[in-house]
Amino acid sequence: MSSIDSQRRVLSGMRPTGRLHLGHLHGVIHNWLVLQHEYECFFFVADWHALTTHYETPHTIEDNVWDMVIDWLAAGVSPTAATLFVQSQVPEHAELHLLLSMITPLGWLERVPSYKDMQENLTEKDLNTYGFLGYPLLQSADILIYRAGLVPVGADQVAHVELTRELARRFNHLYGKSADFEDSVKAAIVKMGKKVGKLYDELRRKYQEQGDQGALEKAQALLMEQQNITVGDRERLYGYLEGSGKIILPEPAAKLTPAARMPGLDGRKMSKSYDNVITLRDSADEVSKKIRTMPTDPARVRRTDPGDPDKCPVWQFHEIFSSDETKGFVRQACRSAGIGCLDCKKPVIDAVVRELTPIRERARHFEENPDMVKAIILEGSEKARDTARDTLQDVRQAMGLNYR
Repeated sequence: MSSIDSQRRVLSGMRPTGRLHLGHLHGVIHNWLVLQHEYECFFFVADWHALTTHYETPHTIEDNVWDMVIDWLAAGVSPTAATLFVQSQVPEHAELHLLLSMITPLGWLERVPSYKDMQENLTEKDLNTYGFLGYPLLQSADILIYRAGLVPVGADQVAHVELTRELARRFNHLYGKSADFEDSVKAAIVKMGKKVGKLYDELRRKYQEQGDQGALEKAQALLMEQQNITVGDRERLYGYLEGSGKIILPEPAAKLTPAARMPGLDGRKMSKSYDNVITLRDSADEVSKKIRTMPTDPARVRRTDPGDPDKCPVWQFHEIFSSDETKGFVRQACRSAGIGCLDCKKPVIDAVVRELTPIRERARHFEENPDMVKAIILEGSEKARDTARDTLQDVRQAMGLNYR
């Protein structure tokens, strides 16, 4: 797979935490539903990652895996549009993780922002393990094993993608140049023809000497048009443009997802750890009960007291689920005490129930057919493994481990 082709491939995963909630739906799944029709997508259950922090309670992971996959399918993630698989069913992830660990400076892992943050926030867990220190490297292996060019992440996860870029760059620098690399490059330039070869050299010089990004992009486009060179030639020439060797592991880019902060029932971020979630399979009665008991503006002690929507957790739900007309009415009526808090909550209840009803019904179908769900994951894992094997074969050969 060429480096430029990798820009059409997306890799994203989620830790198996069990049934998903509205925060997952609006923060991740809605984005997946768009991406699966625009790119070649690989979506995976990160069960090994779950063990980095929950190694003492592994018995919950399997149930959580199937619950999460059912919610993916019920929400509209399609196994015909994307490849769905479980991380541990593709052992090539682990081998690439091992091989990358041989070249990864320890300081690179220790400086990942989330490393110290999670240690400080999860004080009840013993995270002084190699698995926890190395989980950003495993994340990098997850991405690089598929040569994924794009990784959808929030702003707080960009550092993980940057680490992956640095690792790919280091790997290509160490292993991308064979003894005959320069000779192979010159031969490939000749294959393109005198005129095209001269243009390639000019664009390469402009980029390397002047940092002209436009020249790099033109040269990359030029290579994609060439019919007289092999894929291997193209990769050598692509790497030669940037002053490196053959691109074995393309550098991925972060694809920033739209910021989506789903409020919890108490106004904080929706999270299972806060016990403030609405799950995708909650019944209409459960949704109604949860929203009806939500706290509101503490200044509204009596029905006749005016309120301030900006101080009310329910208003955050209106901003996500209500039309402009409803929001305008609620804001005015709350400030004038024209409606009570239960009246304010009813449009939110109706909107959430309307969104979740088809998801809950589809989830019931998959709950009743567990073999279908397992077959989808088995097929996806086999497809993912075929792709991963191709990458690992190139990695082994580059590192002198291809004993054939």
